[in-house]
Amino acid sequence: MPGGVSVRDVDAHKFINAYAAFLKRQGKLPVPGWVDTVKTGHGREMPPQDIDWFYVRAAAVARHVYLRKTVGVGRLRKVHGNAKNRGTRPSKHVDASGSVDRKIMQALEKIQVLEQDEEKGGRRITQQGQRDLDRIAQTVAEAEAGEEEDDE
Repeated sequence: MPGGVSVRDVDAHKFINAYAAFLKRQGKLPVPGWVDTVKTGHGREMPPQDIDWFYVRAAAVARHVYLRKTVGVGRLRKVHGNAKNRGTRPSKHVDASGSVDRKIMQALEKIQVLEQDEEKGGRRITQQGQRDLDRIAQTVAEAEAGEEEDDE
């Protein structure tokens, strides 16, 4: 592949897993103490079973902000929401926890991946964050190219 690979060019699932692994390996992302007990929204019945869910959600948020100009907590709540099981009544969409998404955005701000946008509100990606995400996308694209060569 040519040198100009961006986040848009790679599979979302593979990119999010690779960036989450990078964030965990880097060890700079501040993780709150409540991550092992909290539910991610009132539509959920149990907390996440994956112990690294905070890194995965942070990677998903970083990718979401990268693909759009500015993103606020309200938009992320809608994106990460789910259908609430209401027993015999029909299920309804409920938004995710705003606190979780806010803390993730604040953590990404601390490591200079995101910054606040004063004009429009919400948060946007920084140049350093864009460079990191493009670098991870490049490694994912190279790994995908290597897998395709092995299949042939």
